[in-house]
Amino acid sequence: MRYWDASALVPLVVAEPTSDAVRSQLAEDGHIVTWAWSRTEIVSAVERRTREGLLSRRRRREVLDRFSRFADTWDEVTEILAVRARANALLARHPLRAADAGQLGAALLVQEQLATPLPFVCLDTRLAYAAELESLRVIPEPMAAQ
Repeated sequence: MRYWDASALVPLVVAEPTSDAVRSQLAEDGHIVTWAWSRTEIVSAVERRTREGLLSRRRRREVLDRFSRFADTWDEVTEILAVRARANALLARHPLRAADAGQLGAALLVQEQLATPLPFVCLDTRLAYAAELESLRVIPEPMAAQ
């Protein structure tokens, strides 16, 4: 099992230079755990690409339909109050955006429940460094993250 940040899930839905790398991570361990808000972050990424003209309206529908089927296969952290408490504390320690603090808070909640190290799949450098400081094992290594 690996915790997946939205930054690593987006390239599984929309073709990006990092798509092959994250597909290989998924092939190694297909059990995805992510925060419930990841769906919204991914829809935001798809809609932004559509507004920027990188996806046609037809391609947008195809991507969103494929994404919906894909999202139904993963496990989501839905304990909003527990995640919020961790996220608020993380914001005092790290220069994170609110959604990133939520992602990290959700991953830390899962790691606490498992009582074992949890790999954290993330392509956002700032979030990867914060996760590493919080004792998560970041995949790929933060220097390799984009």
